[in-house]
Amino acid sequence: MLRKQGMKRSMPRFDIIGQLGSLRRYARSLTRDSADAEDLVHDALVRAYERRGTFRSGANLRAWLLSIVHNAFVDRMRSRRSEAMRIEQAGYLADAATPAPQEHSVRLAQVRDAFFNLPEEQRSALHLVAIEGLSYQQAANATGVPLGTLMSRIGRARAALRQMEDAAPARGRNHLSIVGGEP
Repeated sequence: MLRKQGMKRSMPRFDIIGQLGSLRRYARSLTRDSADAEDLVHDALVRAYERRGTFRSGANLRAWLLSIVHNAFVDRMRSRRSEAMRIEQAGYLADAATPAPQEHSVRLAQVRDAFFNLPEEQRSALHLVAIEGLSYQQAANATGVPLGTLMSRIGRARAALRQMEDAAPARGRNHLSIVGGEP
């Protein structure tokens, strides 16, 4: 019993309820936003609780907590600036002009349709090898067919897709008609 009481006395009282008003006001003045201020106070209280052992007995609890709020705010600002710089740098890395995605989307839709129009056994074989990355032997085992049969199916599937590619209009030309005007 004496031992427990002695342990309780060695740990300073950590009562922050009376400090919440000051913490919220300070956080609000730093963030200029009520929701951000509440988040900041929450983060600061979590830090304070995790580091409660560093609080010196007899020290000013309010000042200690306000310094934690301040440091949490500074950390957030640094993190946001760092993130903004990363985003800005990523913008420099991206091409200044990006071609319109419509033609690419149309082309992908055509390839997808051609793939789905392949016979099931050709589509299955090509999918396992080209998309899933299985070796021919692994794909043959997965479909339960001999290796030669699988290779023949993949060859026929590729030939059908190549034929579709050869039949497609040249890429650089405009394939759309202008309504009410001249092409």
